[in-house]
Amino acid sequence: QVQLVESGGGSVQAGGSLRLSCAASGGAISMYFMAWFRQTPGKEREFVAGVGLSGGTYYAKAVEGRFTTSRDNAKNMVYLQMNSLKPEDTAVYYCARKYSIGAYYADSQYASWGQGTQVTVSL
Repeated sequence: QVQLVESGGGSVQAGGSLRLSCAASGGAISMYFMAWFRQTPGKEREFVAGVGLSGGTYYAKAVEGRFTTSRDNAKNMVYLQMNSLKPEDTAVYYCARKYSIGAYYADSQYASWGQGTQVTVSL
């Protein structure tokens, strides 16, 4: 079973940047759509960005133009470059592997969630 481990979170000021990494082990991710979700206390987990098998990318409107996701199948890694961060981007960010053919923005379509990495953006 594929295991995912996120890293790269931290605390930054508004306008700053962070790069999140997701390392996969126990299986190749090359045959799967991979995505990033985020969650804040009391709220549902929400889709942030996704990358398809051929590298096509998808973004939530709230992050479009500021975030970029990519994958390196040779290294079994997925990345999320976050620029122009805002306080509302504060959340725990999760990497996940899609296992079904349903909507890419629905967290029910994903398995192999990582443990998450905290991102905190202050004014």
